[in-house]
Amino acid sequence: MKSKRLKTIALAASALCFASHVMAQDAPTEANDSTSAKAIAKKAGDALGLEFEGYGRGGFYSASGNAPKGGYALGGDLQKYRLGNEGDNYVEFGIRKKFDLGEGLKWGVFYMPKIYNGDTGTAQIYSYMTGLAFAPEMSFWAGQRFHRIEDVHIVDNWVMEDGYNYGDVVDGILLGSAAKLNVGIYTDGNSDNKNNKISATNPTNNNGKRANFQIVDIPTNPGGKLNLTGGVIGGTYALGKKGAALGLLHNQKNFIAPGFNNSFFVQASTGHADIRGKFYNLDQAGVAQAGAKQLRVIEAISWQSGKLGGQALMGYQTATPDSGPLDGVKTTDLSLGGRMSYGIAKQVKLLGEVGLTSRKIEDQEKQRLYKATAAVAFSPNTDFWTRPEFRVYLTRANWNDAASAANATSFGANGRTKATAFGVQMEVWW
Repeated sequence: MKSKRLKTIALAASALCFASHVMAQDAPTEANDSTSAKAIAKKAGDALGLEFEGYGRGGFYSASGNAPKGGYALGGDLQKYRLGNEGDNYVEFGIRKKFDLGEGLKWGVFYMPKIYNGDTGTAQIYSYMTGLAFAPEMSFWAGQRFHRIEDVHIVDNWVMEDGYNYGDVVDGILLGSAAKLNVGIYTDGNSDNKNNKISATNPTNNNGKRANFQIVDIPTNPGGKLNLTGGVIGGTYALGKKGAALGLLHNQKNFIAPGFNNSFFVQASTGHADIRGKFYNLDQAGVAQAGAKQLRVIEAISWQSGKLGGQALMGYQTATPDSGPLDGVKTTDLSLGGRMSYGIAKQVKLLGEVGLTSRKIEDQEKQRLYKATAAVAFSPNTDFWTRPEFRVYLTRANWNDAASAANATSFGANGRTKATAFGVQMEVWW
């Protein structure tokens, strides 16, 4: 019943979004307006007293022979270069309602169902309040919410966040004139995965709890800001330690040249703390999982200079389990790659993406995978970040025998060491 209700809600939300698009067709738009999808959603929302946001991707996916339609990656957080490599369908549709209680006090509710390859669930569901007389600059919320700072888009990874569990958070505590402190407490459950419930099929009780902080927008230098994050994990686990996490992010505008923005991350964690500050390797369905010591360094740069835009990444990450059969066995992941866009005509751009990745598990042969994609894309303008974007792509992936053996149940089946994928994909956010 829950699945049917979620699917009905999601389909109704999609129909509402389409209807809003039809109603807004007569409104004047700019050909180079990169936020046109957001403008349409806002126009419909204003009429209904609602706000809409969301993300979606999908299309036709194929591959040579019986090779997978996407997912060519060695498993590291920074290794799935996603252009022409996703092979899936996903949509999340957020609906927000705000209420004005007068004298600056407001509260609201937010619900975001999701559908991934036909499976339904809940991405976010929470309520919030702002404008309290004793803390007018702060917001208070409770429920299940993404609590995100920054992602690296080309590898589809929010590398600095701490949300997605049931929790209570206070955002916007002023520290000086610019920096803000966010603090939150969470349990290990969410609406789709109630890890803290004991049953016949899930006898393990993590009893996980965590406390997180984010200090954001600390001015450091002209055009530069610093973000600091941390988390402390408690709970009961069959393997490993409780754990903690720390992270640092420095953002620099106009790095090297105007239009270039740089992000430098350093993150570390222990035990059952994820490197971002979330929970890591919670025990599932009676299966105990180990914690780990983890370290990550990322250098990411994004740019738009005339017709040329893009994002590039260099990443280094290690993970060493602290217990279990792989106790002390270190895994090292390396990632180097990027995506570029170039406008060749009005609303037409060329896309190219290359990723070179490796994984070294201690005492095993190094795995290597190389992936390249070329695409033609159509969008309201030719900037790198403009969406919606309709793409026709061709992807080629090659990997060595060690990677084939390690992925024998997926893309390395039957000793395969190369594959070609092609397809048509639409990606949109609003």
